[in-house]
Amino acid sequence: MAVCEVCSNDYAMSFEVHAQGAVHVFDSFECAIHAMSPVCEHCGVKISGHGVEASGRFFCCAHCARAVGVGPELVRDHA
Repeated sequence: MAVCEVCSNDYAMSFEVHAQGAVHVFDSFECAIHAMSPVCEHCGVKISGHGVEASGRFFCCAHCARAVGVGPELVRDHA
């Protein structure tokens, strides 16, 4: 068994996520999303889907990117 790094649950079916040279242990996808998802730079929501990247900044949608002045030519949708 391993302990979830978010909620400290000691769970027999925990899993590891290997990312950027680090190993993270979680007991659910909910905890993994909470810990690892980027945050929209406009509204602050956790981005658990594909999101939008513009000039190295992450947003939950094109609307949020445009709301902070990112031009449509710079908005890249990761769908």
